[in-house]
Amino acid sequence: MVNPARGEIALEINGQSYALCLTLGGLAEFETWDDAPVSAARLLDALELLLRGGGNPLSRETLRDAELDIAHVATAIAQCFACVK
Repeated sequence: MVNPARGEIALEINGQSYALCLTLGGLAEFETWDDAPVSAARLLDALELLLRGGGNPLSRETLRDAELDIAHVATAIAQCFACVK
């Protein structure tokens, strides 16, 4: 169950729903990233960070092996940033 008041966004990974959340610590970490073009590796970095913020730390290996719909992942990441005001 996600908490929209906290800015949490739900994303299904391997048939299970997980909460993504952009925390202040996560935002600070994002700010340290270089301006490299968006890549699959960078999307996995963002997903890993947002899952950690939502209290659902999944390993990079788990995410790499997961069946992910890249459009849903990108949309969920964008929604996390849209919650920041």
